[in-house]
Order: sequence, then C-alpha cells, then structure tokens
Amino acid sequence: MNKDLLNILLNSNKDIDNQQLMDYLAGKLSEEEKHAVEMQLAENDFMSDAVEGLEIVKNKRDINVFVDQLNRDLHKKLFRKSKRQRRKAIQQRWTFAAIILILALLLAAWLMIVKYQHLRHG
Repeated sequence: MNKDLLNILLNSNKDIDNQQLMDYLAGKLSEEEKHAVEMQLAENDFMSDAVEGLEIVKNKRDINVFVDQLNRDLHKKLFRKSKRQRRKAIQQRWTFAAIILILALLLAAWLMIVKYQHLRHG
C-alpha cells in the first residue's frame, strides 16, 4: 500500500497548504490570509468538515498530536483490513481445495460403484 495514503494531511488538498491550515486553526493568519483560507474551505466540503473537527480541539498546540494520533489509527486500521483480506483469500483457497477434494472422492466412489456393479452383472 502506498505510504502517502496513510498520512491524513499529506497532499490532502492542493489549494490549502497544510502549514497555512494549521496557522489558520491557531489564529496566526492575517485577516486577508484568513479570508483566503475561508474562501477555499467554502469550496471544499471535506476540508471544511476536517477544519470543523479540528476546531473542537481546545488547545490548538495539541492539533499536531491529534493529527499524528489520527495517522497512527488510520495506519493500524488499514493494516488490519489488509491482514483480514489476506486471511480471507487464504480461507477461500482452502475452501476451493476442499471442494475439489470432495468432488474427487465422490468421483472415485462413483467409479468404484460402477465397476463393482459391472463385475457383479458381467
């Protein structure tokens, strides 16, 4: 899996620089820069929702910690999902092998029955 997909803010938006977004949340931007970011957020529902969620964080210095935790959680979930998919693929192979084995046993049993009947009547 591409490592870039595991970082929530990495390349998340080509219009809004991540540092600019963090400065916006920390209240470090000038009125003009703040207005420009708000205009861009108005055009991007995903980023707008993300900013709303990050605005809930009371201590703005904790945002980086919060984002790092989100990245770790996302990585764990994606790893678990990948592991489950591999396990499911292995189970499907075993199921397929069991079906083939059962069919082979049924064919062998049928052939033995036919041969036995042929010997008995022949």
